[in-house]
Amino acid sequence: MNTLTRVLIVDDHAMFRAGVRAELGTSVEVIGEAADVDEAIAAVLAHRPDVVLLDVHLPGGGGAEVMRRLSTAGSADGPKFLALSVSDAAEDVIGTIRSGARGYVTKTITGPELVDAIRRVADGDAVFSPRLAGFVLDAFAGTIEISAVDEDLDRLTEREREVMRLIARGYAYKEVAKELFISIKTVETHMSSVLRKLQLSSRHELTRWASDRRLL
Repeated sequence: MNTLTRVLIVDDHAMFRAGVRAELGTSVEVIGEAADVDEAIAAVLAHRPDVVLLDVHLPGGGGAEVMRRLSTAGSADGPKFLALSVSDAAEDVIGTIRSGARGYVTKTITGPELVDAIRRVADGDAVFSPRLAGFVLDAFAGTIEISAVDEDLDRLTEREREVMRLIARGYAYKEVAKELFISIKTVETHMSSVLRKLQLSSRHELTRWASDRRLL
């Protein structure tokens, strides 16, 4: 009799967690959910999942902070981490892998593909969405440069970075609001803050700024 892989879902959007749980069905055993860094750490220590399905951008420091704190808590035999994020930006992917994740897939993944990714990560494989695998290899081979620190980018909050990337890619405010489960008014507020902090005057300048940094 096969033992089901025990999974913890970590994402700050309750509706998204519910959708992931529904997609996974009975193919794995979802042992809990968490919405921020502190909840994720408490849930891992309490339930000892095999795999943590981890969003990159979380309240409290992000997915990297979850892995860092669990590492310092002496969890060498702890769970494997699979990032599941809307972001496919190079610095997010590389930063997450450097922090200890065994894989990184985007939220465009299908339910069956996600189940397969979870099982492979649980077995020790490294798993990436096809488009991401190439630049992960390039980054670690030194073909592309991922800056450790970008002072301009560091001025933005995690949510502002998410809004910035989607707007720079040509999303309408309404589409950004739907993608991130926030109101259009909140998108407008974040966009105003992004332009002010980066000293830009339009979304066209923002797209050029993001393209120059390979953030699209």
